[in-house]
Amino acid sequence: MELAQLRYLVAVVEEGGFTRAAERLHVSQPGVSAQVKQLERELGQRLLDRSGRRVAPTEAGEAVLAYARAALAAVEGVRRTADEFSGLLRGRVALGLIPGAASAAVGAVDVVGLLGDFHDAHPQVEISLTEDTSERMLAALRRGELDLAVVGLGGEPPAGVGVRVVLDEPLVAAVRADDPLVRSAVDGRIPLAALRGRALIALP
Repeated sequence: MELAQLRYLVAVVEEGGFTRAAERLHVSQPGVSAQVKQLERELGQRLLDRSGRRVAPTEAGEAVLAYARAALAAVEGVRRTADEFSGLLRGRVALGLIPGAASAAVGAVDVVGLLGDFHDAHPQVEISLTEDTSERMLAALRRGELDLAVVGLGGEPPAGVGVRVVLDEPLVAAVRADDPLVRSAVDGRIPLAALRGRALIALP
């Protein structure tokens, strides 16, 4: 049994198939399939159900999966501990951004510049970027699929998510000068309910 076989097994289960697992691991799909079959032969158990559209673990596969993940985590822990002695930081960080945040500075925070500086300082850390809506990224944070996300919050964050405010701006409605909203505004403000029923042009 080899660590690569365990890594391939975990990737296939997490990605739901051999092709996507191979893409994630940057290896050939036949190689992943062959290694997983070899692991199944060594253990004398079928670990994956390949009959559906999505590859899923069998009952034996589910049981083995927990130990496979623990073994991979232990090896990563050994590497991380050794790296601490040499001052080398390695690993992966998954970052989510609201649309447009990667192409422009978010307030006083230059996202692209920060990521560039971080990569220069820690070249062994793999950075993955995702652009999505705030709602979906907050859900991804809670599931552990993202490590960090730049999102827009209109209220309190969901439980289990820590927040640091990098930009706090008022929400404004731009209308024609003769729009009834302008006349009904009090001290330049209108209630959010006044926009009910109106067609809006806005970010997702």
